[in-house]
Amino acid sequence: MSKRPDSLETLQISHELLRRIPKGRTVTAPELHQQLADAGFERDMRTIQRQLETLAELYELDRDDSSKPYRYCWKEFAKGFTLPALSTQESLLLMLAEQHLSSLLPAKLMKSMEGFFTQARSQLGDNASNQREREWLQKVRVVSTTQTLLPPKIDPTVFDQVSNALYGNQWLEVDYRNAARKRTTARVMPLGLAQQGPRMYLVCRFDGYDNERSLALHRILSARASTLTFARPKDFDLKQYDDDGRFGYGDGKRIRLSFWIGKAAGQHLLESPLSSDQQVVERDDAYEITATVVDSDMLEWWLRGFGDAVSKIRRIPAPE
Repeated sequence: MSKRPDSLETLQISHELLRRIPKGRTVTAPELHQQLADAGFERDMRTIQRQLETLAELYELDRDDSSKPYRYCWKEFAKGFTLPALSTQESLLLMLAEQHLSSLLPAKLMKSMEGFFTQARSQLGDNASNQREREWLQKVRVVSTTQTLLPPKIDPTVFDQVSNALYGNQWLEVDYRNAARKRTTARVMPLGLAQQGPRMYLVCRFDGYDNERSLALHRILSARASTLTFARPKDFDLKQYDDDGRFGYGDGKRIRLSFWIGKAAGQHLLESPLSSDQQVVERDDAYEITATVVDSDMLEWWLRGFGDAVSKIRRIPAPE
């Protein structure tokens, strides 16, 4: 019988291991074993250890066997596998992803990518040829349009369980305490994860119900991903959920909104309209704005934020 399938499998595991062995620091076999498992490669520890022993003989790897578990890294001046693995541009993209997307990626995926993030940091290290790429990280920033608030603390274990259950379409057991301090234990179907300013929300359906709820992650006291999976509802769309104003404390009802706003306060609405059908009529000292929007508490708070600069507010149901 041909050994080709086994050979290809061994080659793939070797490739994944080499990509995850860092330069400038060490990593253990158990850590690499976990990274591979998080990336979907299920292999026993002994197989990983044997592969590492073989790779240490074939490549420019250092193995510290002074204590167990053994630790591995690329030699300082290694010119082997690591050089073509990540270009400077790829390293820059990975660093930006780590900074801005870490809370929106599955926890398992982030853990499995740790070797790549380490390699990216090393690639953009103190090297004169990479100075412009390093500087770029200090030249771009996502800024808030509201008063900056510190994010509420989220239990890392809760985030891991929630994101992994969402990733795997697994039922999730949660112990939740809402803003009114009422505590609930329930089984939920995780459908989406959204970041709104400094807060993160899990969109889910409670077992036995067909409507969606948003749970603030920092109010989840404990969470456990079940081994039971579910078929993701075909009638749910996270973008539509957002478009319907559900994160703005609304029920999706659309209205035709009109109001007058002082020119100084309303200038930005000429550049960033409320909707694609927004209409603007210029008055002596104000703009009359008309637009189709989702009615919500957030819309009300936004209007009130302008104080006396906004007047003549009218809401009528939007045509179907």
